[in-house]
Amino acid sequence: MKAHTYENVFLGIGGITLVACMGALVYATLGMGKHLPGVGGHIDPQRAYQSAPFDRLGVTPIGENRYEAIIVGQMFAFIPPEIRVPVGARVDFIATSADVIHGFHIERTRVNVMLIPGQIARASHTFTEPGEHILICHEYCGSGHHTMAGRIIVEGPAPQGSPQQGSEPR
Repeated sequence: MKAHTYENVFLGIGGITLVACMGALVYATLGMGKHLPGVGGHIDPQRAYQSAPFDRLGVTPIGENRYEAIIVGQMFAFIPPEIRVPVGARVDFIATSADVIHGFHIERTRVNVMLIPGQIARASHTFTEPGEHILICHEYCGSGHHTMAGRIIVEGPAPQGSPQQGSEPR
């Protein structure tokens, strides 16, 4: 059977496009280091609040203008419900779920991860402007899902010589 000239051209263009897309994926993965986030560790979700690092919830300074925020998602709240960080600081979020799958999305940022029971999720963000950001659960987690939210308050820079205090769970 003989293929028509236009069919050969169409197949050729399709083949070239496929090879170009595959090349772009390989380049992004190997050349640019782009990849899906990995699991940052495992814990027993039944003992989430007794397992490190979730036995010390809240915000902790870990370096010059750098903070660590440790959060647990549970039906239907984030613990702690409010986090305060200074403007311009890099915040490393470490989070997990104590019961079911939850979402962890900070509005107006690119921080958007799933909280899976027993898995430790990690994300980082630098807040460049003071203000309030809502922490949203974007995975349906039960009948009270629509009430599950938290707050991240970005304040002016911390005074020199005084470390930022951690947010305590309520």
